[in-house]
Amino acid sequence: MTAIDLGEDPLALERQVCFALSVASRTVIGIYRPLLEPLGLTHPQYLVMLALWERSPRSVRDLCQALHAEPATLSPMLKRLEAIGYVTRERNRADERELSVTLTPEGRSLRSEAEKIPYRVVETLGMEVSELQELHAALTRVIAAATRADAP
Repeated sequence: MTAIDLGEDPLALERQVCFALSVASRTVIGIYRPLLEPLGLTHPQYLVMLALWERSPRSVRDLCQALHAEPATLSPMLKRLEAIGYVTRERNRADERELSVTLTPEGRSLRSEAEKIPYRVVETLGMEVSELQELHAALTRVIAAATRADAP
C-alpha cells in the first residue's frame, strides 16, 4: 500500500472533500428550490417523486433503499405528499407490515412539468452535460466507497 500524501496542511478548509460536497450540495439544491416551488415540492420530496416516476407502486422499504434514507426521514415526506394529493399510501394486503406508495393521477401528471427541471438546472449551472455526467460518476463512486466504509 502506498503512503497517502495530503500535502502540507491536511486540515486546510479549501482542501476538504466534506467542505466541497457540503457547499456544492447547498448551492445546487438552492437552484432547485425556485423550480420546485410551483410544483409544491421541496427538494427531498422531489427525490421521492423521481423514484416513484421510475416505478410506482413501491414499498417504503424499497424507497428507503433507492434514496439512501431512513424510514423515519421518509415517513413525514410521504404523509405530506399524500396530503397534497400526489401519492397514496396503503398497507399491503399480503403483508400488513409493508406500506405501499403509489402515485395518484395528479402525481403522475406532474412528471411532464418536472421534466423541464433538469434542463433548467443545467442552463443555470452553465456547465457541459458531459462535465455533470463525470461529476455524477465520481460522486457515485464516493457514495459507494463511503457506504462500504460505513458497513459493519
